[in-house]
Amino acid sequence: MRINGLDCLAITKLDILDELDEIKVCVAYQLDEQICREFPNHAGKLASCRPVYKTLPGWKRSTAECRNLEDLPKEALGYLKFLAELMEVPIAIVSVGASRHQTIIVEDPIHGPKRALLDANGIPVSADISEEVS
Repeated sequence: MRINGLDCLAITKLDILDELDEIKVCVAYQLDEQICREFPNHAGKLASCRPVYKTLPGWKRSTAECRNLEDLPKEALGYLKFLAELMEVPIAIVSVGASRHQTIIVEDPIHGPKRALLDANGIPVSADISEEVS
């Protein structure tokens, strides 16, 4: 992301997370006493880093039949919102299985408007990533 940047995200295999009690997302790295918010650019530093995780609740139910964002469990939607906010780019595609019909197109990744996840009224919704990192 440092050099080229991202326009949008495609989240694949969301269904793989369906049975987890919680989901840990690496949000930083601890190097000695310092917290680094970016991926270390030196192999020696990386070898000494410890990941810092934000723990999100799992949803413990299948997403395989979901065909739009509103069908997803609220915890799955919260996970997606968290990722979009953390990466500072909108999510364009979410897949919940291997079949073509199990792909949720949030927006056209090539020609669609670049927007954050929107609620039913078209208002951007954002995850609260300001909570303490666990």
